[in-house]
Amino acid sequence: MRTPAYPPHGPLTTLADIRARRNLLTDAWARPRGPRENLLTEQEQEIIDRINAGHPPELMPEGPLPLIPVAQLYARDVPALSFPEGTNLLQILWAPFDDIEGCSDAVQLRWRRSSDVTKALTAPPEPSYVTDTDHVPAPCVLHPEEVQEFPPPHLLNEEQDSRVTAWAKARSEDYWSDLSVAPGWKLGGWPAHFTFRDPAEANELHCGECRGPVEALLTIDSSEWDGGTGSWRPTEDARRSGAPRYRTACEPTMVNIGRGYTLQLYNCISSPTHLPRTIMQ
Repeated sequence: MRTPAYPPHGPLTTLADIRARRNLLTDAWARPRGPRENLLTEQEQEIIDRINAGHPPELMPEGPLPLIPVAQLYARDVPALSFPEGTNLLQILWAPFDDIEGCSDAVQLRWRRSSDVTKALTAPPEPSYVTDTDHVPAPCVLHPEEVQEFPPPHLLNEEQDSRVTAWAKARSEDYWSDLSVAPGWKLGGWPAHFTFRDPAEANELHCGECRGPVEALLTIDSSEWDGGTGSWRPTEDARRSGAPRYRTACEPTMVNIGRGYTLQLYNCISSPTHLPRTIMQ
């Protein structure tokens, strides 16, 4: 549970409305359509308009709201991830109604022992309202795959950068997009390419509770690949055809960070139970 840091302003939505809108648009994009035929029927458009209008903030209850699940990882599936002693399950939760960058209880890690989970909730508690629809993950199955990546260009010294550039040019490859940092959701690995931040900021990250060192835990990306990083696309997805245009293979979670950025979670090395540190870039 978490209490929003600031009272909501403007129209709000609900998880039920978000799911209804996504399902409706997914079905609409998947069905055949003539050259002059509208994507939505009149009835469907009325539903979308109602959902987009949202709900007035004054109609929503005050007080703490449940967090929603972001990812669930088992030690057996990710052997490279170090779990605290006595645990083999990591659940990552966050608040889809508040700023999730920095170090606060808006993002929480739950290290658990799977044997303690004797009964899964058929109807887990949900927040009564949501202020950021882009932070509501669409359910999808995790298929872990180990990949080899290399340091981002901003971490290379001048000599290394020159040698890598020459090596990539001779092979008609792009070190930045094809060989360096893997795009998409990932555990550990090198930090993402910097966009609007100073690279030095990553070196200054520390635990918000004990000020101790942190290490990369999870990168949440707005897409698994794009036009510049298509070389990282799984071969299974490359063979897919006829996929709905609304929910594409490269955006299975439908999470969007900022304007297509990434959110990186760093956990405390000395105390994994401390709140994670997050940074968007």
